[in-house]
Amino acid sequence: MSTDNSDTPPQGARVVRCPACGGPSLYHPSNAYRPFCGERCKNLDFGAWASETFRMPTEAPPDDAPYGDPRLQ
Repeated sequence: MSTDNSDTPPQGARVVRCPACGGPSLYHPSNAYRPFCGERCKNLDFGAWASETFRMPTEAPPDDAPYGDPRLQ
């Protein structure tokens, strides 16, 4: 008779929040998709990264502003 309970995480594993859906995710080498909860969340995040959805906000200079180092102009 086995005492293995599939609801209990392995020794040393942590349950963290999935960055894509916010659900529980097992952060352990046994989870091939960590830190995501599954393949779907991993692929959604990768697709957003590949399509450049994740960007750092920047302020573009006005169209009439000169480019380059202002000390050299």
